[in-house]
Amino acid sequence: MTPPILTTPFTTAPFRYTEPLPPRSATGRTAEIHRQIAEDFGIDGAATFVVLSSAPELLAAAWALMRESLLAGDGSRTGKELAALGVSRANRCPFCVDAHTVLLHATGDHALAERLARGESPEKEVQARMLAWGEATRVPGSADLTPLPFFAGHTAAYVGTALSFHFINRIVSALLTENLLPGNVQRFRPVRSLVGRSVAKTLRRRLVPGTSLALLEGDAGPGPSWAAGTTVGPAYAALRAAATAGAGLLTETDRTLVQDTVAAWDGTHQPLVWDALPDRADRPGARLAMLAALAPYRITDEDVAAWKRPPYTDHCLVQLVAYGAFAAVDRIERALPLDAAASRGVPGRRE
Repeated sequence: MTPPILTTPFTTAPFRYTEPLPPRSATGRTAEIHRQIAEDFGIDGAATFVVLSSAPELLAAAWALMRESLLAGDGSRTGKELAALGVSRANRCPFCVDAHTVLLHATGDHALAERLARGESPEKEVQARMLAWGEATRVPGSADLTPLPFFAGHTAAYVGTALSFHFINRIVSALLTENLLPGNVQRFRPVRSLVGRSVAKTLRRRLVPGTSLALLEGDAGPGPSWAAGTTVGPAYAALRAAATAGAGLLTETDRTLVQDTVAAWDGTHQPLVWDALPDRADRPGARLAMLAALAPYRITDEDVAAWKRPPYTDHCLVQLVAYGAFAAVDRIERALPLDAAASRGVPGRRE
């Protein structure tokens, strides 16, 4: 029997700057992606993916990485939700923090979900370590990155989950409002619990790895070494290829500025104004990409209006934001001390 699917009210979906078509209006490969999201994620019309609909190659790749790591990957779903929640906290993405709190209810760990909703730490040490590890992935060299709080054999799923949400957080912060549900009703405990329970059966299903890879466009390769031999690797490679294609919307000078600034970033949150941030009147594309990477929650109507003029479309804006978002993901991925962390891991401890 197919588990029930939560249908989100599309008419109140919190989109900013783009007007994606409702999933039920999609055709071809895009329709198939939305169908798989609804079936495997348990949410029909999830705004985090609908917002990418104008760029199907990004939609497919972002979904594939999240599915193959968080949903179908090895390890505990509670542990991966904690890692994703830690990432979302580090990136100051209240939409995603609320979403993962609700999904912790779906795992059945209601007490843990509510402790976190109150701003308290998990009671179990290994869960506290998992949350701290997720938060620490943003900052190179953080002490909480080692040892790994999960089995080394589960690295692809946990790292894939963390990197997936470093990307999704930035897309959400740039292109959605903070309202997970209409009126922010997820802030009430009964609503969090009810919504979590509504997707619990779907969440507890064991998904077959690799199903999403058939939805990807082309072959981007096997992916990074930490995901070798898993379906997470090709999904990560596909997202890298789809997101970096947005570089073509910038001049070479602007690309170099974005790349050099992100490469030098230390993981801290930027002040309202900082020296490297270009003026929107002179270099609006570089400014948007840089904000998407380092401070997506600071993108304003004026920033978008300064760049999004004909011939640029919704597809172009999503591509440019994704390019900046993945520039940050790439910096984060390269800085993770995975080999050293695995060698100092604590065997036998489960999240």
